[in-house]
Amino acid sequence: MHTSDFDFELPPELIASHPLEQRDASRMLVVDGDNVADRHIRDFLDFIRPGDVVVMNNSRVIPARFMASGHEITLHTAADDGAWWGLCKKFNKIPVGTDLTLDDGTVATVVAHDDDSGLKLKFHCDNVFDVLDRVGKMPLPPYMKRDCETADRDRYQTVYAGPLGSMAAPTAGLHFTPELMNEITARGAQIVHVTLHVGAGTWMPVKTEDLSQHKMHSEWCQITPAQADIINNARRVIAVGTTSMRTLESAAIGTGDGAEFRRVKPFCGTTNIFITPGYKFRAVDVLLTNFHLPKSTLFMLVSAFAGLDNMRAAYRHAVDARYRFFSYGDCCLLFKQGE
Repeated sequence: MHTSDFDFELPPELIASHPLEQRDASRMLVVDGDNVADRHIRDFLDFIRPGDVVVMNNSRVIPARFMASGHEITLHTAADDGAWWGLCKKFNKIPVGTDLTLDDGTVATVVAHDDDSGLKLKFHCDNVFDVLDRVGKMPLPPYMKRDCETADRDRYQTVYAGPLGSMAAPTAGLHFTPELMNEITARGAQIVHVTLHVGAGTWMPVKTEDLSQHKMHSEWCQITPAQADIINNARRVIAVGTTSMRTLESAAIGTGDGAEFRRVKPFCGTTNIFITPGYKFRAVDVLLTNFHLPKSTLFMLVSAFAGLDNMRAAYRHAVDARYRFFSYGDCCLLFKQGE
């Protein structure tokens, strides 16, 4: 398959630049094969069954965008040596060895360049997160075409966010309130919070027509032994968001029979999994996700899960029905198709 197979027309006015006032006010398009139904995120509860496990990514978004010596930089991945990789326009014109000064006086030294990852910065401070909390802004996606606002500090973060590390929100989780989560458990399901620190790989465009030539950025994720036990005993696994999906499938160990069936193994490390049609899903049965960009790796992932023809038809329906798209937009509930 080729990148152009995943293109579709999207009126720009359907791109949500701001969130709805209430987290649980979004619409939810249910896609099961070639059947679609217009529902609401609160109707998510109608699809919960006793014994289900709902998996959510609890990574917390860092205010990763900041100014340094006149350059706007967005951090996306922590390096093993304590430095950070960051995206910056015309980064190759900033020589290695240059000291950049942030608005609070903190100095970061450019220690490397990379065509895909941008600048590698070594911060001269005790705690980079404390610095970013003072001077950083939430890294809203560029398609919103607006500056970060005070309200984004709360709304571009899930209510269950925990460990710091993401440069983009796991946006399917933005729809959930504590009340909705309590109702999930009241229906007899369990909630498991895995962690994937969202990096540039989540939304970087596919620039090659041949999918096999696309290079995914690595992202750190974790499923603990206790979490794996719960997931392996699930009636069904429902992934909230593509980041939860990628974490689960990165930890997947294949299929089995009866009591010996296990979906995942404990996992702690980096993943650059790239899921396209033809992939055999081993861990996830149902996926709740937002609507994704044309020709993106995420639209390829959902097409692999629910079927490309089904997803193209579902997105046409969503456009006609005026659903709100992308990070602050509406969501869809997808059921795995075929084996």
